[in-house]
Amino acid sequence: MPKQKITKEDVVNAAYELAKEHGQDYITVKTISEKLSCSVQPIYTYCANMEGLKRKVNEKVRDYVKKYVSEHTESGDIFKSTGQAYLQLAKEESNIYRMFISYQRENVSSLEELYNLEANPEIAQTVSKQLNISLDRAKMLHLNMLIYSMGIGMVFSRTSPGIPAEEIFSQQDCAFRAFLAQALE
Repeated sequence: MPKQKITKEDVVNAAYELAKEHGQDYITVKTISEKLSCSVQPIYTYCANMEGLKRKVNEKVRDYVKKYVSEHTESGDIFKSTGQAYLQLAKEESNIYRMFISYQRENVSSLEELYNLEANPEIAQTVSKQLNISLDRAKMLHLNMLIYSMGIGMVFSRTSPGIPAEEIFSQQDCAFRAFLAQALE
């Protein structure tokens, strides 16, 4: 019987699928080898340590989230629909969302740096034009909503049997109105 060739990409993809289905804590050499139907040897060959593998998985998570949010954002209401896309992701893919929220964001030492890392700058520009407010106020409104949506999304992804989506979206809308009033002052 020919020897099965396991690649580094296979290992990363298997770890990602396991994390997506069961959560990041489920990524172990044993579970990856079981998923790939191989011995643990190829996993050890490609993974000097689990932290490096988890960083690769987090890169896949980040790419998935960006794609998901992009596909679930409406061009006519980019600001609101972006926030709702994050919440929908929290509901549909709670493990992915929790990994996205909890991964280490290196070289971030201010909220501005976090905003630059996580936000689509086109949204602040659009909000500035739509609401006739300065770009700085639009960025602050967007940052406030980003932080709020990430937080309430974490709550949404961690409740059982689960808070109804309508209640979460309504709460997000209340926060938006409060942040908007502040931006318009």
